[in-house]
Amino acid sequence: MIEINIPFAKPLIENEEKVAASNVLDGHILTHGPMCRKFEESFGAFHNGLNAVTLSNCTSAMFLALKSLGIGQGDEVIVPAMTHIATAHCVSHTGAKPVFCDIDYKTGNIDPEKIIYKINKNTKAIIIVHFVGLPADMYSILDIIKDKNISLIEDCAAALGATYDNKLVGTFGDAGCFSFYPTKHITTMEGGMLISKNKSFTESIRKLSSFGYTKNLYERTTPGVYDVDMLGYNLRMSEVAASIGNEQLKKFNKFLARRNTNATILRKELLNCKEIDIMPYKIGDSVSSNFCVNIILKTGGDKLRNKVILNLKDHNIGTSVHYPVCLPKSLYYKDKIDDQNNDFKVAEHFASNTISLPCGPHINENDSYFIAKTFKTCLKELI
Repeated sequence: MIEINIPFAKPLIENEEKVAASNVLDGHILTHGPMCRKFEESFGAFHNGLNAVTLSNCTSAMFLALKSLGIGQGDEVIVPAMTHIATAHCVSHTGAKPVFCDIDYKTGNIDPEKIIYKINKNTKAIIIVHFVGLPADMYSILDIIKDKNISLIEDCAAALGATYDNKLVGTFGDAGCFSFYPTKHITTMEGGMLISKNKSFTESIRKLSSFGYTKNLYERTTPGVYDVDMLGYNLRMSEVAASIGNEQLKKFNKFLARRNTNATILRKELLNCKEIDIMPYKIGDSVSSNFCVNIILKTGGDKLRNKVILNLKDHNIGTSVHYPVCLPKSLYYKDKIDDQNNDFKVAEHFASNTISLPCGPHINENDSYFIAKTFKTCLKELI
């Protein structure tokens, strides 16, 4: 058999991206310039004309959203117990307290029925995560916070193009935050974007991300002259990154179609594998963007999970784990949880038993069949 090497993810940087980046490098504007504005306009247009701000990464987008909402010391923000550490860290960096909530076994998303018990007078926001591309139950969550002074931020890091009730994720809450890390649906090498219906909100984000300047580069009538009226940050995207993002966004529909084809093959070929559960492509109003095909071993825990991963690696198949730790049980947060409602059984099960299989546009249909066949063989050998 011919050996093949299938990484979990591989950014598809082609000639168009290289030419665009080279054009920027041949010029004299490398930051807060026209490429960032163009990317914002295109990304906003893709999301039904929403306002958009380019940023250094998705973490900074969530952090600045919280800061712009006035969230800080003494406040609480509800986050899912199963997510990337960035979702919780951005809360902690504001001085607010992340309050963890368990997830729904069928979707991996925050469980709306459990959110209710986490809300108190200090709750100022909820950050929901569309887990590995599958949208959370938005209408249930919106109904819970209706008539409450609670903001909603969507962590769409792995969910570009996912829909809920035929509406793109990132368009439901006060802010939608996206990642362009190299493993994601499109990349800018490193980078992020925040979108919002509220233009004054996105302008506040833009100002916060640029030190708190009273005038940006294009508003200064006298070059180099400005003032600062707030404690801002430096969390902008570069022009090179934005130029790559512009070209990647043009290819998004093609990338997504490949993901959907690959994911469909994997789910179909693994459907009768009784030892696993598979995160769905569609459930209720939620349609996934197929960031990956997430497998949950029913039994075995991390010992079996890790053996499967290493076995697949021996067959030149790359995998990932989303995510290897239930955050309230992590080394950093486990001693910081002081509320009494600390049942995270589903998140703990996911952390010990999840394996993410690749379905990105860097692989083809034959690769997908090979991944499914090899996975079943590896699992059978180990069980």
